[in-house]
Amino acid sequence: MNEAINANGLIKIYPGAKGHQPIHAVDGVNFRVHPGEIFGYLGPNGAGKTTTIRMLTGLTRPTSGEAQVLNFDLLKEPTRIKKHIGVVPEASNLYDELTAFDNLVFSMQLYGVPRKERKGRAEALLDRFRLSAKRDVAFAKLSRGMKRALTIAAALAHRPQLVFLDEPTTGLDVLSARNLRQMIAGLREDGVTVFLTTHYLEEAERLCDRIGIIVHGNLVALDSVDNLKAHAQGRTILEVTLENAEGHQEKRRFEFQGSENSVLKQAVKESEGWKVLAVDTLRPSLEDVFIQLTGLSAEWLQAEKTGKGHP
Repeated sequence: MNEAINANGLIKIYPGAKGHQPIHAVDGVNFRVHPGEIFGYLGPNGAGKTTTIRMLTGLTRPTSGEAQVLNFDLLKEPTRIKKHIGVVPEASNLYDELTAFDNLVFSMQLYGVPRKERKGRAEALLDRFRLSAKRDVAFAKLSRGMKRALTIAAALAHRPQLVFLDEPTTGLDVLSARNLRQMIAGLREDGVTVFLTTHYLEEAERLCDRIGIIVHGNLVALDSVDNLKAHAQGRTILEVTLENAEGHQEKRRFEFQGSENSVLKQAVKESEGWKVLAVDTLRPSLEDVFIQLTGLSAEWLQAEKTGKGHP
């Protein structure tokens, strides 16, 4: 079976600033993306996620390595690749002064969609992304969630087989993010392959069929969500509710190798001076796997999610 993406040894090196070493943004990644799946590409800021997308979409040339995207050679046929994919960058690329409808029509013009198909296709996309009521509203006046939805709709205007979504829900409120996730899940039902980057690990866990984790330009894990979590099963995670002498309560998470009983003894030992009110055994989440593989703390991840810097 032909793959939607077949990347082999992709490397991207940027020259370092004066007096500094070159930067290995992506350092020899290998992966496959199957047709019709949602493939999550996760990693901290600066790990190489966006650089990988820029290479695969023909925006920057790899330093070395090769890839086939929809059976087109990345190095020899970048223009043909661009005609068959959709790209949703982290910052929207639509036009503030154009209405929602006109932005979609313009996107179709750029991709050569026949004139007779544009109006009906634009109306269908507006309906699908719950934007029909905003048909004649300028892009600049839409809410942030509506802007993201319209940007994805525009990327689908020419019916691409493969769509790249770079941090699609960052900065959205809870309701807008939930709606957008439902729309992304719907792409799989239409047979569209999705290459998704996100900082929200619970989002990746909910949406993705398989996940690759990249750190410092290196792919450190690649598997289904269930298999990734299964690899972490050898670690026991306990959430312990504690109370001190003043009546203050807090929850602490303990993670150790070993049986649940031995972990509980260790947790109680480390909580000396506190009263244990409750103990819950937790199944490993994708966030637990991510922390285990990258060494990044939960607090560090939270800082990335909120964009407030790193503790």
